[in-house]
Amino acid sequence: MSYRITYAPPADGTLAKMRNAEGFKAAMARTIGRDPYGHGSTAVRGDRDRCEATVLGAIVLYYVSESVLTVTVVRLISVV
Repeated sequence: MSYRITYAPPADGTLAKMRNAEGFKAAMARTIGRDPYGHGSTAVRGDRDRCEATVLGAIVLYYVSESVLTVTVVRLISVV
């Protein structure tokens, strides 16, 4: 099962500035898109559906909606 990944405006703006945006999106699909509760993610403030993980050196804050199989990235902090 895979989840659709969407980017909220602040995260989308950061994604547009990333040097390897396509590689990052592919890594997100391979990792968070397949298992949003895995890949070393942690729940934020005890909320299982609000998660944080690191993908290709970027910190990703996202929400999981199991009912519609969607991950929404709300904040993306790229160090590269």
